[in-house]
Amino acid sequence: MDIRHSYREAGVHGASAVGLVVRLYEQMIEDMRQVTIAIGKNDIVLRTNRIKHAILVLAHLQSTLDFARGGKVSRDLEAFYDSLRQRLLAVQFRPSLYGVMQIKTDLLTVREAWIKVELAEWPSIRAQMVMPAEVNPEQRVDWEG
Repeated sequence: MDIRHSYREAGVHGASAVGLVVRLYEQMIEDMRQVTIAIGKNDIVLRTNRIKHAILVLAHLQSTLDFARGGKVSRDLEAFYDSLRQRLLAVQFRPSLYGVMQIKTDLLTVREAWIKVELAEWPSIRAQMVMPAEVNPEQRVDWEG
């Protein structure tokens, strides 16, 4: 039994629709991390598989866009997804760590926006989170070594 897989499955079952979108972005970010490793090792098979997976996740996200209700946001996300797909294909055919870093940065930025949407949608999630700025200095542990 794979513990990471079990953890992800448990997280998906209790997630909101926006939470699932966040998890899909996290999966694409992990795919890009693996692409970075593959480029470093010149592992064409790993690079191809991870890019292919990211494109599949992207296709799923794009297929769920609701243009009737989403308006400009849906159109902007569609343009972002189209651009992302083109850049993923470019990295596949012309491996570039810089290109992967740009993709990852964009994914992280949009993921953060979805997290803000989720927190606005579900205030109870925010109440359960302890943000680093909210930590009491006396509760902090100094790590040495």
